[in-house]
Amino acid sequence: MPVPGPGYSITVRVEAPPSASAAGDLTSAVGRVGGVITAFDVVESHSDRVVVDITCNAMSANHARDITEALEALPGVAVRKVSDRTFLMHLGGKIEVSAKVALRNRDDLSRAYTPGVARICQAIAENPDDARRLTIKRNTVAVVTDGSAVLGLGNLGPAAALPVMEGKAALFKKFAGVDAWPVCLDTQDTEEIIRAVELIAPVYGGINLEDIAAPRCFEIEARLRDKLDIPVFHDDQHGTAICVVGALRNALRVVGKSLTDARIVVCGVGAAGSAIIRLLLHRDPADVVAVDINGIVHRGRENMDANMAWVAENTNKAGISGTLHDALVGADVFIGVSAPNLFGAEQVATMAADPVVFALANPDPEIDPLEAQKHAAVVATGRSDYPNQINNVLAFPGVFRGLLDAQARGITDAMLLAAADAIADIVDDDRLNASFIVPSVFDAAVAPAVADAVRKAAGAQSG
Repeated sequence: MPVPGPGYSITVRVEAPPSASAAGDLTSAVGRVGGVITAFDVVESHSDRVVVDITCNAMSANHARDITEALEALPGVAVRKVSDRTFLMHLGGKIEVSAKVALRNRDDLSRAYTPGVARICQAIAENPDDARRLTIKRNTVAVVTDGSAVLGLGNLGPAAALPVMEGKAALFKKFAGVDAWPVCLDTQDTEEIIRAVELIAPVYGGINLEDIAAPRCFEIEARLRDKLDIPVFHDDQHGTAICVVGALRNALRVVGKSLTDARIVVCGVGAAGSAIIRLLLHRDPADVVAVDINGIVHRGRENMDANMAWVAENTNKAGISGTLHDALVGADVFIGVSAPNLFGAEQVATMAADPVVFALANPDPEIDPLEAQKHAAVVATGRSDYPNQINNVLAFPGVFRGLLDAQARGITDAMLLAAADAIADIVDDDRLNASFIVPSVFDAAVAPAVADAVRKAAGAQSG
């Protein structure tokens, strides 16, 4: 199912004979092993050789090596250098700090720093709320992780998590003008994480928790919300839930079903799955059945933590037990945030008429999307190479833009639901179809619409 993509793009610099067939031989060699060429540039030309840069997409690091070896195997061809374009992008990091004010002379320095800055310090000491007006706090978010659940890669630790947090910060700036900064903590102790965030909170207008393993993430978020006077948002939970609820509203519009009549199976009851369930329940679905690695979650199941016990108490009205395959029978919707390759087209065929399948495990979903499409009316994934990509970038930049603009001191389910509706509303009736239930992450209308919805919901709460 994987296809060549830009995540494994390489540029191979090769020397080749200056024959008329050289270009064709090189491109054919890449094609024979399944590479996709995106650029072919002659960088040097000599009487006895040409030097060419071949840029192509691969499926994996091993596949990139296969492409390189296929080129090197051609008669008279020598590979000079192979550059991994993803690693090149990360050299030196992806973000930087830049000054917002000019420092051209002594007058500027006197206002920005001593002696003038002392007056600003005194003003904040007298009225701490002025920090939101007179410092970076008004537009700055901490992206906090302990590196315990990095993407789908597991417990890699804080240093290895830093590239993800940098990327998150870059997305905040790109899509919503929010200044975010990575805070990778060298501890996975719940108490230390809570205390560390509490200690750095004066600098920030919001906290975005990221890639912290369940179930610790639930306690960390809940206790920080109680302790801090700024919004705390665990994106793996709530960003995913916002996008799923918004996308599901539109998917059900496509198939002419109501959420209040829909029976929904949620596979995966960790951070994302639990948050999806909690937000969905505000919309009164007919039923939600949760499934984890041990099967259907139901009351009376043994060895459940507090989060799982809550899920068991608030879902599965019929009290059924069994496997994921059992849960799918007669279901209107499948939402997966779990593991790859859990079921096939034959299980989709047992679902209700015109089923909706959100297979969001990444990079390999719970079912091959092409298999799901044999029976499902709407299919969504977390991947960028299939229609209907459910991506948190649709949510978190606009959510924090709205929270910061409202100078919110917390975040509520009403704000999350408002964000979900804003995402859904971007796709009007003229554009809605089975292959387009959510807007593109590059749609410039998304972040402002989400921000406006969150800002209004925050205003309604404070009013």
